[in-house]
Parts: sequence; structure tokens; C-alpha cells
Amino acid sequence: MTHSPSDSAYMAHALRLAERGRYTTMPNPQVGCVLVRENQIVAEGWHHRAGEPHAEANALARAGDRARGATAYVTLEPCSHTGRTGPCSDALIAAGVRRVVYGMEDPNIQVAGRGLTKLRAAGVEVSGPLLEEEARALNPGFIKRMEHGQPFVRCKLAMSLDGRTAMASGESKWVTGRRAREDVQRLRARSCAIISGIDTVLLDRAALTVRADELQLADAESIASRQPLRVILDSRLRLPQDAPLLDHPGPILLVHAGAEEAGTWPAHVETLALPGPNQRIDLQALLTELARRECNEVLVEAGAVLAGAFVARGLLDELIVYMAPKLLGSSARPLFDLPLEKMSGHLPLHIQDVRALGQDWRITARLDPEG
Repeated sequence: MTHSPSDSAYMAHALRLAERGRYTTMPNPQVGCVLVRENQIVAEGWHHRAGEPHAEANALARAGDRARGATAYVTLEPCSHTGRTGPCSDALIAAGVRRVVYGMEDPNIQVAGRGLTKLRAAGVEVSGPLLEEEARALNPGFIKRMEHGQPFVRCKLAMSLDGRTAMASGESKWVTGRRAREDVQRLRARSCAIISGIDTVLLDRAALTVRADELQLADAESIASRQPLRVILDSRLRLPQDAPLLDHPGPILLVHAGAEEAGTWPAHVETLALPGPNQRIDLQALLTELARRECNEVLVEAGAVLAGAFVARGLLDELIVYMAPKLLGSSARPLFDLPLEKMSGHLPLHIQDVRALGQDWRITARLDPEG
């Protein structure tokens, strides 16, 4: 389907609007909408927060009567079902929109083309997909959850130039600098859940929370008010009842491998048994459970053993490594516990992005199954 340069420009603007909901829309997708009439933008909107009006509804409310005869550029197919808000396809029809250009079809089985069908049946011209790759990149977690029943799993690690994450004693504060740590806070803020292991929690006394003063975002306080689910993998339930982790706000899911539970946990702590082979936790079952709980993006912040287990099982979608310009030496701890004996057994990566954060470098990569 042929689209004009102006179609692409308006859709690109809608994509930028959608990005404004990066930290607040979960479990919903990020969506942007631009209304154009006679080559002029008459209104725009984006989805701010789950349970609140969708992008189309926000744009239509701003447009009023100017929406009649307009073209709507929407990054995601307008919904056709009633959830916490009404169907956006109905709202576009009622407003008299003449044409709808969409970025991608909605992978939600409740929509999946039905919104486009409804628009066409009402006489609205429908065109798309347009800038589909960019539209899909907006919502990797929502799309994966809808298409595969799994969240998008991102692993964050910090290392020295010689590939070490901590001294042999476990001392690791701080491998990287302030700007890298601020970037990690933004990764946490966009995540529905943070997964860590009991050893990391005990050794680092990690809180795994989003801290407003480190986000460096205009609406940091509002963003930090929604703390992601902290998922602690503790096969034998070794977490002490007085662990500092428990004193910080936000829900905690304490996952074990069938250990006998003793004592009473605070109200914000839930325990869950997911036993796997060798008295370990079943990581695949964990991700399925998190998807059931409507988690779109999950951040793994763990040591070499747990990070290596996610890699070895092929459960990582994205790897983010912060590399500091320092050497920690050969006795320091490695990035992954990943025994590989031959060069032919290496795991190839596809580097997607490399950028400087102060004196550190951030490398974003994905496992390349095709080598």
C-alpha cells in the first residue's frame, strides 16, 4: 500500500507522542494519535496511563468538531472492545473521521483486525500498516505477551573493561558511574517486574526499587509512585524476615522451589512455589506466570549464575551491558556463569546500540540464534 511522505511524517509524529507513555501505560501498550485536516494538525494525543482514555479519545476530545473529515494517524490499530474504556473505533466513527492510517495491527486477540473491519464497515477509509517496524519497537513486551504468552526479558549487567562484575569478595559498589546508574533507574521504571536472585539481595542488600531522585525525568515522582513487582528467586527461602528489601515500598513475589515456608511475611510479600529440575526454580514457568499477571517487560538484575541460567535456556530477549573504563583483575567475578568448552559453542550476539554514558559505555545486544 502506497503512502505519501506526509503520511509518514504524521505517523512518525504519532510514534513520538506514544513514547511519552513509556513509564506509565503498562500493562497497556504505548499509543499515539494525530488528527490532520486540510494538511494541518488539528489535535494530538497519547495514552497516558492504564484505565485512562486511549490516545484516540484524548486526540478527539481536543479536536472537537474539527475531527469531522479528518485523517487519524494511530500507531496501533484502534481497539474494538470495551475494557476499562470504550472502543476507540466507535469513537472515531462517531466523530466523523474520514480516514484512519495505522502503524500496526493490534496483536491482542480481542482486537486483531476487528477494529479495522469495523471502521471499513462504517465507510471509513483505512490505510496501513505504516512504519510498522518502528511501531512494533515501541511495545516489545506487550507484543510478545500477546503473541507468545511471555514477557519481553531484558538483562542488565555492569562490568569492567576486562569483563568483571565484582571483586572476589563480592564488593561491587560502584563498577559504573552516576549516569549509568541513572540509566538503570529508567530501565527499572519501564519494567513491570524486576527479577533478582537471593544471593544478590543478601550480598548487595539491594532494594531493587525505582528512586525518583535518580530518574532524571520531569515527572519522576509520579513515575516512581508505581513500583515494579520485585521477584526474588530464593529456592530454599533463605531471605531473612528482617531483610532491608522488605522495608522498601512495592510488591514482592518470593519464588521458591517447594521449600517449607516458616514464619509470616509482610502483607506486600507473596510467596510462590515453582519447582524445576535439581531443586531449582522453573524459569520458563516463572515467565509464563509473569505474563499471566500482565507483565510486559521484565528486567533481570542478577549475578553471574542466574544471568547465565537465563542465557543458557534461551530466555533473554535483550542484553544491556554497562562497561566501565577500569580493570578489576583475573580473580574478580565474571559476567556470566556460562561454561563453554569450545569456540564452536559460543553464543553470537547482534549489537544493536553502543553509546557513551559519562565515562561508561552502554552496549545493547540480542542473542543471534542464526549465528
